[in-house]
Amino acid sequence: MTDDTIAASGMRRTRATAWMLLLWLSLQAPAMAGICVPGLPQLYGQLFEDAQEVLTDKKAFVDAAPQQPPAGIAAEYENVRDTSGFDLRAFIAEQFVMPPLAGGDYRTDPDHDVREHIDALWSVLERKPGAADPRTSLLPLPHRYIVPGGRFDEIYYWDSYFTMLGLEESGRHDLVVDMVKNFAWLIDRYGHIPNGNRTYYLSRSQPPFFAAMVNLLAERDGPSVLSTYLPQLAREYAFWMQGSERLAPGQGHRRVVRLADGSLLNRYWDDCDTPREESYGRDVATAVASGRPVAEVYRNLRAGAESGWDYSSRWFADSETLETIRTIEIVPPDLNSLLYNLERTLAEAYRVAGQPDNAARLQERADERKAAMRRHLWHAGNGVFADYLWQEGRPTDNVTAATLYPLFFGIADRRQAAQVASRVRASLLQPHGLAATTVRTGEQWDLPNGWAPLQWIAIQGLDDYGERELAASIAERWIRHNIAVFRETGKLVEKYDVTGTGGAGGGGEYELQDGFGWTNGVLRKLMALYPASATFGAAEPVGKTSARRMRQRYLP
Repeated sequence: MTDDTIAASGMRRTRATAWMLLLWLSLQAPAMAGICVPGLPQLYGQLFEDAQEVLTDKKAFVDAAPQQPPAGIAAEYENVRDTSGFDLRAFIAEQFVMPPLAGGDYRTDPDHDVREHIDALWSVLERKPGAADPRTSLLPLPHRYIVPGGRFDEIYYWDSYFTMLGLEESGRHDLVVDMVKNFAWLIDRYGHIPNGNRTYYLSRSQPPFFAAMVNLLAERDGPSVLSTYLPQLAREYAFWMQGSERLAPGQGHRRVVRLADGSLLNRYWDDCDTPREESYGRDVATAVASGRPVAEVYRNLRAGAESGWDYSSRWFADSETLETIRTIEIVPPDLNSLLYNLERTLAEAYRVAGQPDNAARLQERADERKAAMRRHLWHAGNGVFADYLWQEGRPTDNVTAATLYPLFFGIADRRQAAQVASRVRASLLQPHGLAATTVRTGEQWDLPNGWAPLQWIAIQGLDDYGERELAASIAERWIRHNIAVFRETGKLVEKYDVTGTGGAGGGGEYELQDGFGWTNGVLRKLMALYPASATFGAAEPVGKTSARRMRQRYLP
């Protein structure tokens, strides 16, 4: 046996071992979900890296189904890649079944108005429970769910809350129930809700909206829902707070940090410090260009993906370039608002379950978090709740739509809410809605883009604090622009240019996607709350239950 043969045999054994580890993690070992194991780059070796150069959408490769075991494909690639006339695109097409675009064959009915269009799309974006396919990265779920659309043919954590708003308005409460059951199942199986139901998403989560989802169910089905999902709420909280008991002031561990004064707050994180499989080539290029330790850059890129704002100037040290990303150095107001809501929801769930001592403990933690956020995350000079550099002990100067989360969850005091409203009018309000930030970087979570979830958080948060004129103005601008783009293109898309210079949004690491789950959900709900805007009239809120009452009816 030659040295080359021995080396090739060893490589195949390594890839086969990696393949088995990946399957074992995704199908058999929930407790291992937070540990990085070999993934597709190790399975396919040079083929994986070379595919980055020829595939337009890198995510398609990690979602594809191989036609034979990966070790066989990798070995065959090594044998043929240097032959005359070799075509890598043709090789990939021969060896893999590439994923279709979710809803890619759907054609808009020209007789449908926007409401009818959204209601019809739910069935197009619905996915049924299915058995595990060990060839693919998809993690099967036991109940039905809605995918966003386009390249995103899997469930996404924080997207789903905003999708649920529209499902309820469309009379699809049954789907909302099934989706919450899926998220509870993911917590039971993996100890947390992954970014999405793919193996390569298991090392991170997304903004923790599970408590908000449970409260949405409780509004319809009663407070017993809170006790039903108490075990999963508690386990998600443990995931986000893991390691907090041992932290000294000035230290951080995974997703939790203890500030110099002893306050406990949270940050985004990822358990891996390698390139994201779905954006491998871009991450490698970013790390190399940064001049920083590559593992440090990869960790921060992954943490930025967990934030849902992938990517934005709010994470950049120079507010301009991705290479300066420092997500794990930041305590964000949106994440901590969501965890405050989780603590309050847990407190009420314990009360409903007849556990007053645990209820008091979680309520105390919520109160402490609120006080810490008001003390550290409030930037009086800018009049916003700001991202906080926890090691430096100071807020950043970025003004972003994340400042509205403390209004949405009732954390801000009246003075702070009024100042936030003033800053929003001056800095974020645009002709077609609310911008994510004030900075143009070419990243998708910066100017000129606006996003459906941020409109909903802003509109309802401002309305709860009596800023109804501003809330209605944002709603009217957003609804009208969504409808205008729909009338022109027949599509509802992932993000929009809100500056008045364009229609659909752009930027970031992939092409604009249509479908689109959370756009459909928020628009469907807003059109019910502001019906006049749907016909291009004046925005007039109707007498429906306010968002805060929906979220907190069963909260103290």
